[in-house]
Amino acid sequence: MNSLERFHATLDRKPVDRPCTWLGMPDPASLAGLFSYFGVENHRALLAKLGDDLFPVEIPWDSPGAKAIYCALDFSKNGAVDPAHRTLNAPGVFEDVDDLAAVERFPWPDPRAHIDPAACRRAVADVPEGKVALGVIWSAHFQDACAAFGMENALMTLVESPAMFQAVIDRVTRFYLEANAIFYEATRGKLHAVLIGNDFGSQTGLLCRPEVLRAHVLPGTKRLVDQAKGYGLRVIHHSCGSVRDAIPDLIHAGVDAIHPIQALAAGMDPAGLKRDFGDRVAFAGGVDAQELLVRGAPAQVRAKVRELRGLFPTGLLISPSHEAILPDIPPANIEALFVEAQAAY
Repeated sequence: MNSLERFHATLDRKPVDRPCTWLGMPDPASLAGLFSYFGVENHRALLAKLGDDLFPVEIPWDSPGAKAIYCALDFSKNGAVDPAHRTLNAPGVFEDVDDLAAVERFPWPDPRAHIDPAACRRAVADVPEGKVALGVIWSAHFQDACAAFGMENALMTLVESPAMFQAVIDRVTRFYLEANAIFYEATRGKLHAVLIGNDFGSQTGLLCRPEVLRAHVLPGTKRLVDQAKGYGLRVIHHSCGSVRDAIPDLIHAGVDAIHPIQALAAGMDPAGLKRDFGDRVAFAGGVDAQELLVRGAPAQVRAKVRELRGLFPTGLLISPSHEAILPDIPPANIEALFVEAQAAY
């Protein structure tokens, strides 16, 4: 099997020659250590050295205030938030607003002005033949809506003024649908899958009740999933934390895989997820990046990967339980993960 065949078989929960793997998207601060350890000079060479199956491609966004689409919507109220270090706790421009018309008055950026279709095509063309071109589009409509109010105020607005929250999240969703359409059209036939990301969970449970997500957030998720599926793309949905109670809704929305299995979050033990949902959806992750990859020895990492292989002979993309590998993870543990994961069945 090549990587693309292995990926589709994994998502369809069909037999594979060995588990599909994904390194994720290492934090830039971790790259120097990884490059040095593996004897490579760039990210593409690192993935080739590891024999990774998925090659991530981000939408090439270029505006005066942001060089990444996940920073494109600047809701900072005081204008002093560093685009590289934004937090959901910063005051948002809609913090004290209850006028629905104000949503359209906000200076929403036009994706056509900041996404170059030629740059999209170049980015996807860099993915090697036979590898999975994974569009990392994020489209974090829930997180951006929360940033528009400030996290605490957003959750209060969901309760006290749901129409206002809905107006903002619908407009954010529209922005992403427009941006994604440019990317999809430019890369038609070359892109294989996308990663959509929204953090619904904390370490112990969902940030809000499932019925609230169902009413105000997941309709937008389904629109984003349906759009990708309309271009023939597989969809991996990312959410950190304990999202077990949202998994049935994500399956209903049509996602092909849920990322990550955050192993230490409540209710996210791999055996339980496989038992309860493994016949309906694939998963990604499972190798704990909070404790095991940080403090464990390579032999412990290999033992965890063997356990995951036993639970999921298919239906699991083996990967760190967070897509952004931090510098505190020893490269030897990444090597152990890949060596064990890529052993043939």
